[in-house]
Amino acid sequence: MSTAGPGEATELWLLWKRAYETVRAAVIADMTTTSGLSEAELSVLVCLHEAGGVLRQNAIAAALSWDRTRLSHLLTRMETRAYVVRSKVENGVEVSLRPEGRSTIDASAPNLADSTRRHLLDRLGPDDAKALKDIAERLLTRDDSR
Repeated sequence: MSTAGPGEATELWLLWKRAYETVRAAVIADMTTTSGLSEAELSVLVCLHEAGGVLRQNAIAAALSWDRTRLSHLLTRMETRAYVVRSKVENGVEVSLRPEGRSTIDASAPNLADSTRRHLLDRLGPDDAKALKDIAERLLTRDDSR
C-alpha cells in the first residue's frame, strides 16, 4: 500500500496519465502511418493474433474492455476490409482472422515492436522495464479484499 498523501496521489495519477497518453499517442501515430490501421483495428488484430486467430466476439470485447456495440460496428468495417470474418456458433459469434488480416498484423508486428521500443523501452533502464512490467501486472490484478 502506498504512503503517498492526497496531493501526492493526485500528482502521481496525473503524471502516470500523461506518460501513458504520450507513449500511446506516439506508438499509435507510428502504427497508423506504417500500417494504415486505426488504433481500434490494431487492437482487435493483435487480440486475435495472440489468441491464435480465432476468438468469440464477447471474449474480444472483454479483453479490450469495450462495449459490444462498438466492437460489432468495428468488426463490420473490418469484414469489409477482409481482415476478419464472423461466424455464428452455439451461444455466440466467433471472429476469425482472414488471410488479409493475418498478413496485415504480421507485417505490422515488427513496426509495433520497434515503435514500442523507441517510445517506451529505450527511455527506461533494464531494471526500470522489469519494474514497470511488475507494476502493470500488479495493477491488472484485481484486489477484492477491500
